[in-house]
Amino acid sequence: MSQTITPKPAPSNPQAERIVISVDAMGSDKGPAAIVAGCSHSAKKNKDIFFLLHGRKSELEPLVARKKNLRGRCTIVDAEGIVSMEDKPSQVMRSGKSTSMWSALESVRNKEATVCVSCGNTGALMALSVIRLRKIPGVYRPAIAVLWPSRNPQGFNVMLDAGADIRADERDLLQYALMGASYARNGLHLARPRVGLLNVGTEEFKGRAEIQAANELIAENADAANFEYVGFVEGSDLPGKKCDVIVTDGFTGNIALKTGEGTASLIRDLLREAFNYTPLSRLAALLAFTSLKRLSSRIDPRKVNGGIFLGLNGTVVKSHGSADATGVSAAVKLAFQLAQSGFNEKLAARISAATMLASEAGTEHIKNSEEEANS
Repeated sequence: MSQTITPKPAPSNPQAERIVISVDAMGSDKGPAAIVAGCSHSAKKNKDIFFLLHGRKSELEPLVARKKNLRGRCTIVDAEGIVSMEDKPSQVMRSGKSTSMWSALESVRNKEATVCVSCGNTGALMALSVIRLRKIPGVYRPAIAVLWPSRNPQGFNVMLDAGADIRADERDLLQYALMGASYARNGLHLARPRVGLLNVGTEEFKGRAEIQAANELIAENADAANFEYVGFVEGSDLPGKKCDVIVTDGFTGNIALKTGEGTASLIRDLLREAFNYTPLSRLAALLAFTSLKRLSSRIDPRKVNGGIFLGLNGTVVKSHGSADATGVSAAVKLAFQLAQSGFNEKLAARISAATMLASEAGTEHIKNSEEEANS
């Protein structure tokens, strides 16, 4: 994921070059050790990153002390509470002020850091992000956008929503199309992105009522929003080249994402098993080592780890809860490049203008439907 955004030139002031990233160090399934290790990997590769690590100081201090790459490169912000994967978002919103997740978001809210990275509970992170950072005016539901490896020249397609909200009506789906097109335009440098709406088939009569209504709304507003609408697409188009942005609800998108990651992991394991089967196959693996390494890197979910919360007054990167050091480092790299490129400011400016279309289109669509019903 992090390979696709070209950062703007670094400023001449050395102090201004430093990008501060706020990290929820306690949210990972693998514990704070994996997060600290991932931050250390990133610090080794990039001298312009500085970290605010939020979590239990008693646990983080010895972990940080063992990473020479983090010496002088991070500050630990003590936060005793931890948001578990089982915690309900409503519960965290009421009593989560002492948690590392809340503290990490607060640093972005207070302009102490540019981006927040968390491996924690997705529902709780989205809920806290909305109440602490607030939505961009005109946004109904923020969405999580992820990059899906594809056959397109840019190497990736944008898919949203990947799990921020399991519900989405036609207005939400139109807005996802607007935000996804903005992300593709700024992040993938596509002047006129192609947008597709995920459905159970490409025939016009297929799909639920809200999918049918969204199809009409997106088609009506494509030209004004400067993207090309290709209509309905299917699951097989996610890694394809029919479109650049795939729009769907969070329930479907999250299942598709987890299925894709599981399939990539299965392929990697099957290849390893096949090439270890006989001495001859092991020799073949040795001869094809470079190509196999390239393939493994291409399908490795850890290398494209990190979903972006779109529609907020602040940048939040959601890493997988099971991410190891490599996955955390990939999410940090993405966060750094988003911050350095001023991505959220550009996106907010586009969305503020573009989402007016969603509101106007939704009102006009309801008005037309009522007129048709009364005629």
